[in-house]
Amino acid sequence: MPTKKLSADDLLDQFKDMTLLELNEFVKKFEETFDVQAAAPMAMAAMPAAGAGAGAAEEAEEKTEFDVVLAGAGDKKIQVIKEVRALTNLGLKEAKDLVDNAPKPVLEHVPKEQADQAKEKLEAAGASVDVK
Repeated sequence: MPTKKLSADDLLDQFKDMTLLELNEFVKKFEETFDVQAAAPMAMAAMPAAGAGAGAAEEAEEKTEFDVVLAGAGDKKIQVIKEVRALTNLGLKEAKDLVDNAPKPVLEHVPKEQADQAKEKLEAAGASVDVK
């Protein structure tokens, strides 16, 4: 005799009667049976709503670390090298190599305020800078 297919409401009623431990065991068995991974509630909250662009997910998780990337030295290369040295404590040769081989990261994983200050200083010296 075939079993009756349960509706979503019937399933929810069954889940309401289960303890947290029973629900946890059910999720584990479900994952194993169907070879899937249940998403964490916080991950689901960070996902964009249906039809929303990818930018919504990025806005949901605020970025705390930034990279300052030297895009180009401009026409004041010596001033840019000096500023790179001041920001990084690199030697003259290393700073010159960094500037010569732009685009290159000058600072990585720094707070927003530090990245903005470095960008201002490098741009004042004549460089093109991206903060990512």
